[in-house]
Amino acid sequence: MSASAEIIRTETTVAERVLKVRGGNRLSGEVKIGGAKNAALKAMAACLLTDEDMHLHNMPMISDVFAMKALLEVFGAQVAIDEARKVVSVRAAEIVRTEAPAEHFSATRASVVVAGPMLARAGEISFAGPGGDQIGSRPIDIHLDGFRRLGAKVVEEETMVVARASALVGTLIYLDYPTHTGTENIMMAACLAQGTTMIANACAEPEVIWLGELLNRMGARISGLGTPTIVIEGVGKLHGTSMICIPDRLEAGTFAIASVITGGEVRLEGVIEPHMLPVSEKLRQMGAEIWFRPNRMLLRPAGSLRPVKIQTLPFPGFPTDQQATMLPLLTQANGTSELQERVYEDRLRHAHELMKMGASVDILHQDANGNPVFPTARVHGPSRLHGARVSALDIRAGVSLVLAGLVADGETVIANVGHIDRGYANFVEKLASLGADLEDTGNPG
Repeated sequence: MSASAEIIRTETTVAERVLKVRGGNRLSGEVKIGGAKNAALKAMAACLLTDEDMHLHNMPMISDVFAMKALLEVFGAQVAIDEARKVVSVRAAEIVRTEAPAEHFSATRASVVVAGPMLARAGEISFAGPGGDQIGSRPIDIHLDGFRRLGAKVVEEETMVVARASALVGTLIYLDYPTHTGTENIMMAACLAQGTTMIANACAEPEVIWLGELLNRMGARISGLGTPTIVIEGVGKLHGTSMICIPDRLEAGTFAIASVITGGEVRLEGVIEPHMLPVSEKLRQMGAEIWFRPNRMLLRPAGSLRPVKIQTLPFPGFPTDQQATMLPLLTQANGTSELQERVYEDRLRHAHELMKMGASVDILHQDANGNPVFPTARVHGPSRLHGARVSALDIRAGVSLVLAGLVADGETVIANVGHIDRGYANFVEKLASLGADLEDTGNPG
């Protein structure tokens, strides 16, 4: 196997597109981490709250960003994307439509966060169920209940949700679960509400904090960001601003895992150390050597990978969006690891694709006494993985298969790789620059 990077592109249709990964190369070098998908999409939705110019920098050039652009334009916003500079500029001078076409709203799960800004700005929104990855039940009841508490009338029809409010009024809103998008949606709606809104049991994810800071730069009055209680004092109007999107901790975690699983040495540029804590600590427990410097993270190979126990929880717990990328690494540990998914009940489906490559994984739904437990993957290692034909089920599951392919014998052929483009910009190119041997049979579409 050549130690040099190799990437091949051939022409094909999107439907036929696959990614071929040939394992055996140790990754080395430096990779720049892009802006956070889970912050960027919400920031674009926040642009609907003002009729002035908004400029968002360090935005990830992923397909979900372009899908959100199309949705904002339906409502009447003017959206310009400078791919070279990674800048998204939005001016929603006038809202011309409040019904979201199904084909636009279903393109990405994050589309649901336009509901709060549209209610606050235009007084109504109607939409079909949001799209996104099929990883289990992802109800928006908490969002809708929050809108009702703010004074909106919400009608849930068979295929549509219609929400209207002549005026939103601040109140106490207790969240049954510290939902990421629910906190953001309610927070944005409350910015233009009359009076004060308190969100109890709020989400403390870094992307929620950053969105709140963006809203404050627009003139909102939000306090308590990063704590379980967020307080929003409603204002009459928000103004335009510019802001730099925070780095994507999930992309950084993915490349950190790629470094460790291949026994490589990789430097990550564009990381925030506290955001990386859940992943970096688990990698250290497994034996990896990690150093942080301002804006940088360096990983060196472990002598022998140790098994660990992981459970996904809201931040600062281990992120559910990172468990799929962690699973291939657990197959290389010397012993049995456990990974418990406590956020989405059907998010371990990708394990069956890894089993096709030789992974030894048991999926448990009961404990030894027959009592129900959160879905748990018990991973027995080390497994000698081999190339196989597999399919990406969603964004993170697709990346999981790529990581497994980096250490598998032979060639791994991954179908439905378009999922990866929704969450990672230039993923194949970045891996190739570190020495991975990949062949992409078509350009991202």
